[in-house]
Amino acid sequence: MRHLYILIFLWIVGWCRAFAVGADSTAFDNPFAHPITFSGNFGEIRANHFHGGLDFKTGGVEGKEMRALADGYISRIRVTHGSGYVLHVVYGGYETINRHLSAFVGEVAKRVEDLQYEQESWEVEIVPHPDEYPVKRGQVIALSGNTGYSFGPHLHLDLIEQATGDYVDPLPFFHTQVNDHTAPRAQGIMLFPQAGRGVVNGSLSRCTFEVGRTKDITAWGEIGVGIRAYDYMDGVSNRYGVHTVILEVDGKEVFRSVVDRFAYEENRYINSWTYGQYMKSFVEPGNRLRMLHVSNGNRGLITIDEERPYRFVYTLVDALGNTSKVDFTVQGKRTEIASMDHPEKYTFRWNRVNYLQEPGLELILPRDVLYDDVYLNYAVRADKENVAYTYQLNDRNIPLHRACEMRIGLRHHPVQDSTKYYVASVSRTGRKYNMGGTYEDGYMKVQVRDLATYTVCVDTVPPQLIPVNPGRWGRTGRIVIQAKDTQTGIASYRGTIDGKYALFGKPNSIKGDLVCRLDPERQKRGGSHVLKLMVTDGCGNTTVRQYHFTW
Repeated sequence: MRHLYILIFLWIVGWCRAFAVGADSTAFDNPFAHPITFSGNFGEIRANHFHGGLDFKTGGVEGKEMRALADGYISRIRVTHGSGYVLHVVYGGYETINRHLSAFVGEVAKRVEDLQYEQESWEVEIVPHPDEYPVKRGQVIALSGNTGYSFGPHLHLDLIEQATGDYVDPLPFFHTQVNDHTAPRAQGIMLFPQAGRGVVNGSLSRCTFEVGRTKDITAWGEIGVGIRAYDYMDGVSNRYGVHTVILEVDGKEVFRSVVDRFAYEENRYINSWTYGQYMKSFVEPGNRLRMLHVSNGNRGLITIDEERPYRFVYTLVDALGNTSKVDFTVQGKRTEIASMDHPEKYTFRWNRVNYLQEPGLELILPRDVLYDDVYLNYAVRADKENVAYTYQLNDRNIPLHRACEMRIGLRHHPVQDSTKYYVASVSRTGRKYNMGGTYEDGYMKVQVRDLATYTVCVDTVPPQLIPVNPGRWGRTGRIVIQAKDTQTGIASYRGTIDGKYALFGKPNSIKGDLVCRLDPERQKRGGSHVLKLMVTDGCGNTTVRQYHFTW
């Protein structure tokens, strides 16, 4: 037995040394000349996904020189409406994805622009050979920016482990350059009585408690627990996601989350793990997220079946080891638990195929698209302005792990052109969001990813074009036009100057302006010019406008 312990000890020592060597050999340089600070960290809770990397601050400005983190090569070059200018760079066994850049540099910049004109498209992609664009540590390879869906100047950096394809936390590769001694802090606790199996303070509903105000909590039966907490760093006011959360009950660990890696396909599991900004410390039966670990044999759920105090202790740890604790007590109080009494027709089971067929509505959910059993609060109503009934599948959106097909029948056909119909999701305030869809035999067929409220609308109104400061176009060499569509959004656009293709793009998708930078190598300078811009919305409605300017 002693020899076995020695072998295990030597194996652990060897593994730790290997890890240390690996960490040192893949340590990255600062991508900028200024000290590193972050506006966002790896794994933060976002809508339907985890934040996949680090957001480096750039002092609130664009155009900072971004340097290669080590020796490597450029593996992919993209321009997209979602992430703006994007550069993929491979370093050893890792690929970085650098998003929201303002510009590429050197031969890469020229090659991208040539391809945009060749394909007559703002969005392009290039996958060069590994030996085409080698980079050296410290070499300037791009300029930081604010392109794509970006709310301010910064660099978003993802790190992909090539052997697995996983997104991994880049922070350990910069740990020697980050000064942080601030531990995470909790703000609230949420208790989740399980339907038909538990109560909290005599209620079947979720209950929230501020940290420090958790006295007089009672429960009985089976409950789950969640915590709202954030990490912080020295010298900045931003708040970040928490790397590790550990829950112990009566001195025994029952749950642990470690946000250090995930696969792209795991992103939507965040909808099961979280409730708003609360992180659940239990795992729903349909959740396969690898970063969640339970050790009590009951998916992290706690059984309160004795009339005594149960002591809960949370330990919060950030990626650099700063630690804090939160504790509270739940008093077991024998309480009668009402059984679930819900129509089977509107009860969806997480581990089976589910069907919902109503007049004018068809929905099929394959197995494993739900994270837990669902008890629908179904309702239907007639709205005069819509061409179909409005179907409330549930009063609160329930995310699905994959898109599922739904069909909604039309009550009447106000227009003959079926391309003008679209399925809309309806918020609690009545706001409608375009979901697309196609017309087929009196129904609109669409893919949905939430059990929510839906109807069918008609869009026959073309987009609106608003020139921004046209008198300055010639002086600045920059044409800016606002393109707006209130129903189905802008689907495509194309511009020409003097009859030749002009490269318009949407540099920042939050603002949505269409921008063209005039280039004397492509547009003749001196004299009058004619700009023609065509914009089409999601239902094919098109607006064409012509403008005259001098440059």
